[in-house]
Amino acid sequence: MSRSVRVLCAVLTALAIAAAMAGPAASVSADQTARTPANAQRVALIGASGNVGSRVLAELVSRGHTVTGIVRNPEAIQAGPRVAAAKGDVNEPAALARILAGHDAVISAAPFRNIQDPDALIGAVRASGVKRYIVVGGAASLLNADGVRLIDTPALANFRTSPEPAGGVRFLDALRTVTDLDWTFFSPAVMFAPGERTGTFRLGGDTVVTDAQGQSRVSMEDYAIALVDELETPRHIRQRFTVGY
Repeated sequence: MSRSVRVLCAVLTALAIAAAMAGPAASVSADQTARTPANAQRVALIGASGNVGSRVLAELVSRGHTVTGIVRNPEAIQAGPRVAAAKGDVNEPAALARILAGHDAVISAAPFRNIQDPDALIGAVRASGVKRYIVVGGAASLLNADGVRLIDTPALANFRTSPEPAGGVRFLDALRTVTDLDWTFFSPAVMFAPGERTGTFRLGGDTVVTDAQGQSRVSMEDYAIALVDELETPRHIRQRFTVGY
């Protein structure tokens, strides 16, 4: 394994967990509610108050979509003309399905460590009648240049049962058996943190995307752009894809 990939693997677990944790949320400013595109959608966003979810929420609103932010604590969501908050739990599938019903798409940004049963959450989406389902994935299931999953490399041997990376792998495995939903699993880069919204990045498939220095990195803001691009123009139906600089 190359030195660059060893470095990536060494930081994978800590970054994946930090990225999924709730933290300073991205705000939705007034000027982000100005556009109403012809393809505006009603989106149910699970985990809308977390680090990633809040940035996806801001990107959705800035591009004219209407969002129901589904969180355990609705007061964490600032309601607005295109934003409503709803109380929901990924481990209460029957109640969650009722909240999801009537939307055009579901996006899940819930931390995998909080999801007791991937099939239950997938079942809630199925029961809601919503076909389009995008999951904020993890990087542990990405392949390195040798075709080995990062979580299966020696550098991550101690983390194979850690709730966040192992949960992401388990969730992707469950999704890959699903044929009746238009799902997409979107893995971030290994180095994944709040940063600049540049609008410049590269997409990949199952293999980690690295830059000229061998680093796999992307800001949460640019990740949110790529995710909403996929929502508006689906290119990875029943596939996993990834992003990096």
